[in-house]
Amino acid sequence: MTSSKSDTRETSFGTPDPIAGAARRWLSVAVVAVIIVVIGLIAANARRGADDPRIADPAVSGAPRPVRPLFGWDHWITLHEIGTVVMMVALITAVVVVWRRRPRHPVLLMVLVTTAIVWQDPIMNWAPYAVYNPQLWHWPVHWPLVSLSPTVEPFIVIGYATFYLGPFFPAIWLLRRIQARRAPGSFSWRHPLICLAALILAIGFVFDALLECFLVRTQLYIYSQVIPFGSVFAGEPYQFPLIWESALVTVVMIPAGVLLYRDDTGRTVAEKLAQRVRLFRGRPALGAFAVMFVIVNVAYFCYGAGFTIIRDTRIATSVACPWPFPEAKVYDPQGFYEKAGQPGPYAAGIWSGWESAQSGRPAVTPPADGGRCGADNG
Repeated sequence: MTSSKSDTRETSFGTPDPIAGAARRWLSVAVVAVIIVVIGLIAANARRGADDPRIADPAVSGAPRPVRPLFGWDHWITLHEIGTVVMMVALITAVVVVWRRRPRHPVLLMVLVTTAIVWQDPIMNWAPYAVYNPQLWHWPVHWPLVSLSPTVEPFIVIGYATFYLGPFFPAIWLLRRIQARRAPGSFSWRHPLICLAALILAIGFVFDALLECFLVRTQLYIYSQVIPFGSVFAGEPYQFPLIWESALVTVVMIPAGVLLYRDDTGRTVAEKLAQRVRLFRGRPALGAFAVMFVIVNVAYFCYGAGFTIIRDTRIATSVACPWPFPEAKVYDPQGFYEKAGQPGPYAAGIWSGWESAQSGRPAVTPPADGGRCGADNG
């Protein structure tokens, strides 16, 4: 008996279930309504530029750039923002289409989870000194959670799902290829989760390094302070903490991928973990989503904790000179920019107290010779 192409499901007697069909239609309407509300919320609160006294340098008009972006092209920000819109339209369309055909598919649930972790992004910008270009469309900088970001919290980070989940797909493909060429008792068959994690680590490290070095060069954002060891282009406006960022970011990629691994029973790791919780035994999809959400969010906290340790120990001493966003105050919570001679005004940020293992921004004596970042040496 052929199945209907309508959005109704069939009962055990082979007739369409109108109640289920109506429920799906109402669910589709609800999803569209939520998307419209979110877009409206973004449009109503969109900001561009250093438009708040907390971050703005009142002496600077416009958005001059002391350093040219990659290839000297000044339109990277517009291109990134258009690309994000196109990517999100494609992603949402794919999720809706696949959800109608295979509701509650584990990959779709993980897409939702890796998108939802964006609520932590201001914290994760604060921890590694990730300073976004103020010219990006962003949330109002005075909002409580948003204000943790060193400068602005842009809308562009909504595309996190493609970043954190992306390495899983080539990794699982490679693992299946490796298993197909190995005997059932080989390491890849006995320890598939370890192998998958190792593949995601390698692929994710390279993927992140290439992507972020490109984005930093286009001045989408900078890492204002990095540890000199293990970083590339240290001291330049496009410095990048290669070992630290590209390794720590896989702390999120690995569990996101491992939780999607299916064993020979056809169940994912997330589904098997959810079955251990009595509350979820009759709700496998809800249980899998809850497990994914908790584990991935904890992993993201671990990423931030790693950079918080670096921050609190004050070993990220290399500053990006010259400060590339003059319309915004120099983000200098620990005084390293002023110590290097970068002219102010300075912003310490919201969490410059005990969260950074200090009592506010320390007093610093500027270098007598103007320093590496001074106007005469820049």
